[in-house]
Amino acid sequence: MSLSWLKEFVDIDEDAKIIAEGLTMSGSKVETITSYGKEISNVVVGKIISLEKHPNADKLLVGIVDVGTEKLQIVTGAQNIKVGDYIPVALHGATLPGGVKIKRGKLRGIESNGMMCSAEELGLDESLLPEYQRNGIFILPPFPLGMDINEALQLKDDVLEFEITPNRPDCLSMVGIAREVAATFKKKFKMPVVEVNESEEQNPAKVTIEATDLCFRYVARVVKNVKIGPSPMWMQMRLLKAGIRPINNVVDVTNYVMLELGQPLHAFDLDKVENKRIIVRRAKEGEKLVTLDGKERTLDSSMLVIADEKKAIGLAGVMGGENTEITDTTVNILIESANFKGSNIRHTSKKLGLRSEASSRFEKGLDPEITVLACERAAQLMEKYCGGTVLKGLVDEYPKPIEKTVLTVNPHRINRFLGTELPTYQMIEILESLEFKVLQKGDDLEITVPHFRRDVTMEADIAEEIARLFGYNNIQDSLMKNAQTTLGAMTKEQELEEKIKEVLLACGLNEIVTISFMGSKDLDKINVPLDSPLRKAVKIINPLGEDQSLMRTTLLPFILNVAYTNYSRKVQDFKVFEISKVFMPKELPLKELPQEIKTIAIGMYGKDVDFYSLKGVIEALFEVMGIKGVEYVRAEDPSYHPGRSAKILLGDETLGIFGEIHPDVLENYDIPVRVYGGEINLDKVIQYANVEKKYMPLPKYPAVERDIAVLVDRDIFVKDVEKVILETGGKLIDKVELFDVYKGPNIPEGKKSVAFSIWYRSYERTLTDEEVNVIHNNIVEALDKKLGAKLR
Repeated sequence: MSLSWLKEFVDIDEDAKIIAEGLTMSGSKVETITSYGKEISNVVVGKIISLEKHPNADKLLVGIVDVGTEKLQIVTGAQNIKVGDYIPVALHGATLPGGVKIKRGKLRGIESNGMMCSAEELGLDESLLPEYQRNGIFILPPFPLGMDINEALQLKDDVLEFEITPNRPDCLSMVGIAREVAATFKKKFKMPVVEVNESEEQNPAKVTIEATDLCFRYVARVVKNVKIGPSPMWMQMRLLKAGIRPINNVVDVTNYVMLELGQPLHAFDLDKVENKRIIVRRAKEGEKLVTLDGKERTLDSSMLVIADEKKAIGLAGVMGGENTEITDTTVNILIESANFKGSNIRHTSKKLGLRSEASSRFEKGLDPEITVLACERAAQLMEKYCGGTVLKGLVDEYPKPIEKTVLTVNPHRINRFLGTELPTYQMIEILESLEFKVLQKGDDLEITVPHFRRDVTMEADIAEEIARLFGYNNIQDSLMKNAQTTLGAMTKEQELEEKIKEVLLACGLNEIVTISFMGSKDLDKINVPLDSPLRKAVKIINPLGEDQSLMRTTLLPFILNVAYTNYSRKVQDFKVFEISKVFMPKELPLKELPQEIKTIAIGMYGKDVDFYSLKGVIEALFEVMGIKGVEYVRAEDPSYHPGRSAKILLGDETLGIFGEIHPDVLENYDIPVRVYGGEINLDKVIQYANVEKKYMPLPKYPAVERDIAVLVDRDIFVKDVEKVILETGGKLIDKVELFDVYKGPNIPEGKKSVAFSIWYRSYERTLTDEEVNVIHNNIVEALDKKLGAKLR
């Protein structure tokens, strides 16, 4: 929003910062303030009267520039200028944006008494300028020589950028913001005066709305005998400051009115419209349209098009067609000012990947009542700046006019709702400043909502309008009345999850967060079989892309993606975890919501990282959670190394899987080092967690320690040997600890030696050697009988 432009609608003298603060407090948040021209001084309009090559440099030119009071010799490297051009000239002592100062000097031996300026050097965005004004000197229209450039271009200005919420499309315009400024600062708001001089010739255009559910109103005007050329510099500057590229006087007028009133317009070359008839209809399946950006679009029946009797000529609310584009040869034009269904415009724009200034406004739901005013304003400006003649008659197709919203509210109820004590007259003043019509009826107020405020539909909305204009900062704090307050606290599940995070962080892992969407390629990369339950994922109806078309059923691909990113950036030690949900449908197609399973995923690689590093983290986790009796058995999962991975069992329940990632999987991710990872069902961990710690007194009686070494088959797990020892020894075994596993000389082929230390203890008496010997011998016999273990 240009501050100088704003002052045409509101008589306000406050500076940009105060206006920004006031609007932010009243609900129109200002994001940034950009200042133009304030650092520019001693820059004037000049005219090139001669131009010659520099005698000592092939790429430099020596020009004589008339600046009104004198003729200056200036050396330049620009190649886009010629004799007769009007240009900005920075004189000796001039200042430019960024603190640049200009002084006379010599370039390759030739005196230069100033500088010819580009648009960028004046603080403007060159990318929005025509080709001939880019990468060179800013070519101006004929201005009085010596005129200050700030005055000529109306440069000195502040531009406020707003964060406009979707429910306030009326604020996507100068008029909308001006209303807010007027109400906020208690100033008078004035609309632009619109007067159209019609000729006697009748408007020949005809309009038919076939899709009345998608087009609510269509207004058309015809302007004949326009002369295509550049728009006035003041209009171009206002468009530039708003981030819109000036094109020609006709197109610039439509964009200018869109910025001013908030209603997108489009201009068709009337002579290219078959029989001068506009038809608003649904597109045909597979219908083609080349839009103004030069791209051919394939349409479908969900999209709305503007057509003539033979062809589509525009994509409604998004972009016009190339076949009716305004060109240098255009003479007669048709101005379109229409109102379309916002959701349909949003759907079309998203489906085609085509977003425009018009679509960003239409998709929020515009006011159909503004269409006539916008069309008339454009016709007025085209008559003035395009030399056109406005034909008699306005085409206005409006099948179902909207009804005014009338609300009955109670001031006492609003005060109670807001916690205020505002008098009724003050509420009325606030509402009337926002152009609401208010009629007092007894204790109630009957309020007619202005047509441009379609977001106001109930008493709570009226209360919001009063609160924001009164000032949220002026509403006194108050305690809740007639309500029971409770102290917030985490649930048991939340507390356990936080404790799990603390354990993993203490083990040196960093927490990561990844998105919940995946593609089928993610499952391919981790070697998931085609018949795996992980393939039965929930499909997203409107995915951002094929790689995000499914709700994830595993976290492993995301851990590996992060591992690859870190490895490719030369991170040597990588240890991460993520706690998130996977989504497992009970059946497909979905008849009920999928099961959401909270999962812990872990990934690590590095110099000192191996299978047992990861196992140690998992064991520490189970120890803190108080989960005992966990077993680790060999896993058979194509994502993991067949000999270096394990399932985590608790009785008959599988809690998870972990181990070294399969080399084929790592190859899919271009990771040349060993990576270890795993997934654990967090819901089950919380279910079996027992974090209550019971006091155990120190033992009064001594323990008896015995070592045992047995020969077993190599494929027998140490866990199986330990299990037999514990089951046979019963309550008198206080602790069992593995201290040696040996394979090598003096050990028979296919065998291994496994050695344990066993501590025997009774908490009621001192054990005798005879008692311990009996139990120890029973253990030896049980190992022989159950596992074929022989005492070494």
